[in-house]
Amino acid sequence: FRTFKDPNPSCQSRIAELVQEYPIKSCAVISHIRQANRGGVNLENTHPFTRELWGRYWTFAHNGQLTGYDALDTGRFQAVGDTDSEIAFCWLLNQVEAKYPKPPQDMAEAFAFIHQCCERLRQLGVYNMLLSDGEYVLTFCTNNLHSITRRAPFGCASLIDEDVTIDFQQETTPNDVVTVIATQPLTNNEQWHKMQPGEFNVFYFGEVVYQAQA
Repeated sequence: FRTFKDPNPSCQSRIAELVQEYPIKSCAVISHIRQANRGGVNLENTHPFTRELWGRYWTFAHNGQLTGYDALDTGRFQAVGDTDSEIAFCWLLNQVEAKYPKPPQDMAEAFAFIHQCCERLRQLGVYNMLLSDGEYVLTFCTNNLHSITRRAPFGCASLIDEDVTIDFQQETTPNDVVTVIATQPLTNNEQWHKMQPGEFNVFYFGEVVYQAQA
């Protein structure tokens, strides 16, 4: 994972300009615009957060507010900032490492365990999550997550809040599967799937490979 973070608003961010002009190609991307309900507005509290587990970088972003998170045992995964999100992430990785000190042979079993951990965090408040190791993208919904999967033949998508239309046929190959997960639908000419409370999904190269419901 390469991480680009800036506590400044995106409309004023030179980092955002860099990413916009930088021709990055990636199989997994996590992007987050922070509302800053917990913790100050600074670089330490800016999503996404990244930690190492099993020799791989894991990157995490959270939407929502939690209570009682100060009591979570994060083990060796110490928070740098003071957000509920980063503490929840560190706790989650600590739980996974305690259960699986080494990479599990059965990833479906590990995904089921991560889902259980997400359910525990949901008991503390609103917990909408994106989590990725650069290969898999894991999502968990408490109240607001939507997804859409695009595949060939690709069409055009019109953004809701900007007069912009994207021709995905010009940006993809016929073999690509492109899934986007967002808090709210981003386009007005496509059918988005609204995830249900407790819904947990694992995506691999755009396809759902594991799914569970509370």
